Amino acid sequence: MKTTLLTDISVEDICKGFVYNELEGKGLFGWGGKLTIQPEYQRNYIYADGKKDVAVVRSLMSGYPLGLIYFVKTADGRYEVLDGQQRITSFGRFRTGKLAVKDANGMEQYYDGLADDLKSRISDAKLTIYVCEGEESEIKEWFKTINIAGVPLNEQELLNAIYSGTFVSAAKEEFSNSQNANVQKWSAYISGSVNRQDFLKTALDWVSRGNIDGYMSKHRFDTDINELKTYFNSVIDWISGVFSDVESEMRGLEWGRLYETYHKTPYDPVEVSNKVQALMADPFVKNKKGIFEYILGGEQDTKLLDIRIFEETTKRSVYTIQTKMATEQGVSNCPLCAMGHEANRTRIWKLAEMDADHVSAWSKGGATDISNCQMLCKTHNRAKGNR
Repeated sequence: MKTTLLTDISVEDICKGFVYNELEGKGLFGWGGKLTIQPEYQRNYIYADGKKDVAVVRSLMSGYPLGLIYFVKTADGRYEVLDGQQRITSFGRFRTGKLAVKDANGMEQYYDGLADDLKSRISDAKLTIYVCEGEESEIKEWFKTINIAGVPLNEQELLNAIYSGTFVSAAKEEFSNSQNANVQKWSAYISGSVNRQDFLKTALDWVSRGNIDGYMSKHRFDTDINELKTYFNSVIDWISGVFSDVESEMRGLEWGRLYETYHKTPYDPVEVSNKVQALMADPFVKNKKGIFEYILGGEQDTKLLDIRIFEETTKRSVYTIQTKMATEQGVSNCPLCAMGHEANRTRIWKLAEMDADHVSAWSKGGATDISNCQMLCKTHNRAKGNR
């Protein structure tokens, strides 16, 4: 199976010579007679319900892409629609005056009655078309696959279509090129596929601080991508400069946000490496992906590491011992309440009213085992924090 991507075919091109037999629903043609819109193996046109067909037209009016369309190139050099005939027939009917859409006032509008700029937006809209060449059996099998699973455009592919132009072309050449020698290095920190635009999406997310749509709109007709490349490389160089170790858990982290927050802070790569290796080997650290932000932030936020909590059997055992001793001494089974002068000084808390606490904080070397466990009332445990 051979495929060729066409991105320069417009709605107007397809509508040249458009023929629609409403009674038979067969023999639909377009593209100056070169295209059979509904070949025999296709189902009948089913979008003529005043909803789906209108939705196709409204998408074009709004400048939205219609998704992937598949053509088959036949032996005689002509084309057949493999997937997309419902959409093509819908906009073809509208373009040739066989379908109307209602405006905001509920009035029916035909193509010929639209303002010139809206006509142009529809007619000039570019389609994303894959042309397939192969044996008939291959074509039919792919047709089944497409109609079962579909190949929807993802978010970045949609944005590429909406803001197509010199900027997108240059950006895709850099960040959507699987032959780029830098892809392997980037893959250490970025999740996803080059071909599905994940690297481009990441680069745009970093430079735009999350406003990809706005950034692409602003730069749509730029002839270079210097700002995008410079910022992206700054983030990548910063990561590799701070972290000499490359761990699988680094892929997909919010490196753009981390760069903005911490890139002005000095770090010793050797010291950072030692900390990374120690935390990666620590069995009590459940969230290994949080190690990198934990270190960048000065090792303050232990929630990033999701430290393994005490087992229930440990809690019950420590609770039983503390409660027995407290009862004998006539004080609270919460050690901090017992040291106070308030009403809770002699209160015996229920197990459900207490939390397990590290006597010596985990961040200061305290282990998560029974020898370093004490039960505190929930109020004191939350107040104690990391002390």
